[in-house]
Amino acid sequence: MNNSAQIQLIGVSKVYPMGEITVEALHDMNLQVKPGEFLVLLGPSGSGKTTTLNLVGGLDRATSGQIIVEGTDISGYDEGQLTRYRRHEVGFIFQFFNLIPTLTARENVEFALELAERDGRAIHRRASDLMALVGLADRADHFPSQLSGGEQQRVSIARALAKQPPIMLCDEPTGNLDVDMGVHVLQTMRDLNRKEGTTFVLVTHNTAIAAMADRIVRLRDGTVAETKVNESPVSPTEISW
Repeated sequence: MNNSAQIQLIGVSKVYPMGEITVEALHDMNLQVKPGEFLVLLGPSGSGKTTTLNLVGGLDRATSGQIIVEGTDISGYDEGQLTRYRRHEVGFIFQFFNLIPTLTARENVEFALELAERDGRAIHRRASDLMALVGLADRADHFPSQLSGGEQQRVSIARALAKQPPIMLCDEPTGNLDVDMGVHVLQTMRDLNRKEGTTFVLVTHNTAIAAMADRIVRLRDGTVAETKVNESPVSPTEISW
């Protein structure tokens, strides 16, 4: 895959068994994400946002339908193929930073590169470059407990970018941050989207954040309720929180 990727969901449904009943998290969803697009999935809790992200990221399987990434239907992948897909093609940024507490910021990024089976000789240099990219060159040798929430989130962005994935999936990435740190994190992601051409899909319930998207997709009851092209995306610094 290239630095950006096209994503298509065709007739995707996801049903979870809950004892004697079932819960349909997604119902016949159709969605297309263009290569290099910064797309925001907007909706309240229970609308299917995170389920959509998990299916695109290969963390879960659809009950029915197709999930096509760059022409390949990943819904037909076996576990080994899904593992390789997650390892090489997708970067994840979560609300909770999920950093390894016993590793420094740089070592957290290096660990992601080791998992992606990158050349050991280049790992340290690549990790240092990424720490500089997210503005944390001077904090690279600090442990997560020594970093602010915003700094930890930027480390998680650097970790997600380490393998240069064509797709970045972001689940409420500013949910645990104050406004200033949230703006900084969103600006980092927007800059990377513009400079690297990486396809971003960001999930949020915060309508203000949607103003920075190229396109806004509203989900309701597990399906697409509305799609809106944003003709004039704003900078994160211009968001009215």
